[in-house]
Amino acid sequence: MTSRVTTVRVDEEQQALLIEGNGSTPGEVELSGRRAVAAASEVVAGEDGPWRAVLPLHASRWGGADLPLPSGDYALVLDGRTAAVPVVATVVLPGLRVGSAGGEVRIDPPIDPAYETAEGRLALEGRYAALPGAHENAVFFESFYGQSTGCNPGAIDRELAARAPGVTRYWSVVDLSVAVPDGAVPVVEGSPEWWRARADARLLIVNDWLRRRFDRKPGQRVLQTWHGTPLKRLALHRPGLHPRRWLAVVRESRRWDVLLAQNPYAERVLRKAYAFLRRPVWVEGYPRNDVLTTGDATRIRAALGIDPDARVLLYAPTWRDDRSEIVDFVDPRSLAEAADAVVLVRGHSRTIRPGRDQAGSRVIDVTGYPDTAELLLAADALVTDYSSVMFDFSATGKPMYFLVPDLEHYRGKLRGFYFDLAARAPGPLVRTQEELVAALADVSALAEHAPKYVAWQAQFNGRDDGSASARVVDRILDLGWLDA
Repeated sequence: MTSRVTTVRVDEEQQALLIEGNGSTPGEVELSGRRAVAAASEVVAGEDGPWRAVLPLHASRWGGADLPLPSGDYALVLDGRTAAVPVVATVVLPGLRVGSAGGEVRIDPPIDPAYETAEGRLALEGRYAALPGAHENAVFFESFYGQSTGCNPGAIDRELAARAPGVTRYWSVVDLSVAVPDGAVPVVEGSPEWWRARADARLLIVNDWLRRRFDRKPGQRVLQTWHGTPLKRLALHRPGLHPRRWLAVVRESRRWDVLLAQNPYAERVLRKAYAFLRRPVWVEGYPRNDVLTTGDATRIRAALGIDPDARVLLYAPTWRDDRSEIVDFVDPRSLAEAADAVVLVRGHSRTIRPGRDQAGSRVIDVTGYPDTAELLLAADALVTDYSSVMFDFSATGKPMYFLVPDLEHYRGKLRGFYFDLAARAPGPLVRTQEELVAALADVSALAEHAPKYVAWQAQFNGRDDGSASARVVDRILDLGWLDA
């Protein structure tokens, strides 16, 4: 007899879903989302036939804290088969809001629904605009629109916490599944506390655009760290830029007090791409790359469940303007087998929400891992395409391979480049997975690119020396933007 779900309800005390059904008792019951899976620890068969299971609404990933599940739609899966979900009354729990939609379980951030209406949002924006602000010795951090607490803001947070423990550190997060650093305060985007923290903090440190209605308060400062040295054209340099988009770029860059650049090349490009011509650019290396010098690869491999002696390939392509999910130029399972390696799959921040974790023997999807730089440290080699991760990984001196089957299309139509990648790449350019596997086995291919690698490091990694975070925090404190 087929298993069937009859009742789903929220247990507020356990922070879990109570599942009841009839038919045959399933061996496994899971709540399966795009980036997380919660499994019932036990499925209990009742004496009179019906069965019961408890599904936690929280999980621990990568050896970290037990946190609420990421927001999104979740299928209820019984022994690998998707089951229809009865209507679930919406309940707001301390860490999330749970209900149902379209026959699936729906998890949302723990925000009062009243604030998600047009009237509610306008009321919060009006309150934010009226706040005098910038009176709290605090920093408002945001990384990749609240989907992470890593990158340059994360590294600066660690340094600031050690040197100025009296500073309050707020982190903007899309939901409470995003782990914040020890001692930091998470504020969920769009909540009343998010709006207040963004107004009251004396310093904002972000790595992408300031969204929603940003109103700089008197005395408030913005440090824009950005998130990579650019190969692909961006902002005002993008092909076919609409005049309205041009105006938005200029308006955005006027909100920044300081821009951080990894190297002098990036300073020149970013200044022009964002019309950031009269304000300071700090060329201090990238704080996020400090871990490449100071980090512990063994600890990171252990958190990922990787044997210390395994060969590890990190596949990290950039996103495409003409698709929402990660490119499918690699079959990670067959690559792992052919290269006799563990393959880490790292999607771009823009593919976290629309994408779904990939799986397979010796394949680990690390798109949701909190810090890309730690993955660079753990990997033995990088496979990328046009991603700025190439400028970070080169600080390690480890091999890089460029899988670029759409080179002409990307260079000629989608984005365009600032320089000729084929002429200067510090590693082999390949068109297919078969060519990639052959290059991975060919030691001579790396030797041929050694002179280019040395020249590349000299141009792009001169200040990636493990102390970039300290230099940036020195500047912040010397300027009096925060009280230590």
